[in-house]
Amino acid sequence: MIHLNIAGETHEYEDGILLKFVAARFQERYDSDILLAVVDGKLQELGKPAKDGSTVSFLTAREQPGMKTYQRSALLVMMKAFYETVGFDRVEKVSVKYAIGSGLFIEPKGDFVLDAALLDRVKAKMWEYVEAELPIVKRSVHTDDAMELFGRHRMFDKEKLFRFRRVSRVNLYSIGGFEDYYYGYMTPNTSYIRYFDLFLYRHGMVLMLPDASAPQTVPPFQPREKLFSVLCDSDAWAGKLGVPTVGALNERITEGGFNDLVLIQEAIMEKKMGDIAEMIAAQPDKKFVMIAGPSSSGKTTFSHRLSIQLRAKGLNPHPISVDNYFVNRVDSPLNPDGSKNYEALECVDVKQFNRDMSDLLAGRTINLPVYNFISGEREYRGGTLTLGADDILVIEGIHCLNEKLSESLPRENKFKIYISALTQLNVDEHNRIPTTDGRLIRRIIRDARTRGATAQDTIRAWPSVRRGEEENIFPYQEDADVMFNSALVYEFALLKQYAEPLLFGVPRDCEEYAEAKRLLKFLDYFLGVSSEYIPGNSILREFIGGSCFDV
Repeated sequence: MIHLNIAGETHEYEDGILLKFVAARFQERYDSDILLAVVDGKLQELGKPAKDGSTVSFLTAREQPGMKTYQRSALLVMMKAFYETVGFDRVEKVSVKYAIGSGLFIEPKGDFVLDAALLDRVKAKMWEYVEAELPIVKRSVHTDDAMELFGRHRMFDKEKLFRFRRVSRVNLYSIGGFEDYYYGYMTPNTSYIRYFDLFLYRHGMVLMLPDASAPQTVPPFQPREKLFSVLCDSDAWAGKLGVPTVGALNERITEGGFNDLVLIQEAIMEKKMGDIAEMIAAQPDKKFVMIAGPSSSGKTTFSHRLSIQLRAKGLNPHPISVDNYFVNRVDSPLNPDGSKNYEALECVDVKQFNRDMSDLLAGRTINLPVYNFISGEREYRGGTLTLGADDILVIEGIHCLNEKLSESLPRENKFKIYISALTQLNVDEHNRIPTTDGRLIRRIIRDARTRGATAQDTIRAWPSVRRGEEENIFPYQEDADVMFNSALVYEFALLKQYAEPLLFGVPRDCEEYAEAKRLLKFLDYFLGVSSEYIPGNSILREFIGGSCFDV
């Protein structure tokens, strides 16, 4: 017999019992399926045996590791169903491209017609697997054998990825003989994957899955046309550059083409900024350029570079930070736990902001506020501003896309820009890189450099940051006139050298260690590069340092 410490109590079980059977005895205490175990502070799949004397807790899809486990497992189920429904010989490639809300956009290619009838057959096949409770089997193979296997299955992105793996062995997962590679944990069998749907969309399909707020509900698919358009454009450019996947990027680095890649990518980004400035300059009634985006998107550097482009068009831009209109700290709204909520719109003195912006539009002079983040009070230090014929305001803040922030300003006088780091690089055809991972790594580096924060501090605060984005930014992104992708296809190879020492500094005995370990494993896919070729005006300089702007 073995003894486990669960929920502060000692429980006795037969020797060799799997964690999934232990979890089953505690399932009634949870409102959704248990998907992972935490054993002595470390994540473990439910298919592993419990060890005597361990302290065990469980995770559902309400927690990030659990949700990622569900998503990976659902993808494996869908891939098997698709290949078996269409026929292996008729499938050229199935690529998991982007996240659209709670859905994953997937682009299949091959000798078949992608239509509603085919998706109905794939869904039916998926349900067959779910009801059959097929085991999801993990096996460890030599890296060379994995390369040979995926080359044989025409999954060439995976074959190229494993060429640059430092470890001698990799874990593969299979369902009924269908084998694939995913980085991360899986559910024990297919019966856990009960919430999904498939929709046709554009030139592919969307696998809809639950989100963490409602793990047992599949939300309706809501197309986001502007977001999808910028994702497609970024993906197309990654293809033109020859670096759609990590393996391709590593190959470019080893062949000595990294410097050219940097120059081309930065030139593409500069041209896009110039195109946006051209659009603004062509509309003389646009007086307020409103820029918003989630954390670590590079908004500050973007604002500076856009301002330079606007000057090149004969305009005179003036930067305005909405943060300078914060209410005094004592008047900030509160979270349910009593802490200050600095992400809420109520943190901004909306009335004063609208009064000042309206006065500027009317040709009047205003006194410019400056927020003192040390004292927590708004101050006036003698700065004034009047708008002339060629003057334009470049306003940055998380609420800039929300009409409630600038409700008194006519819509025709506003040009709204949504900026985010929408990662266009994939690990391989079936493993996409979440955009949040790129932004989190950027923020860890910047917080350590500019705020003296540890990686543990940043990881701990990240869920709160993400909640603020979900509430205050993402609902308004489709209202933007233009979307700008600030992700650089080469950036993980560069950020690796800055992030790894910080992530290794996260103590093993803290809650944030699991996330730090996951990010370290992710960065291990990349070959590292030096920052010497990164221009001083690059958005990445906002995070690693050395920017020619005051950021």
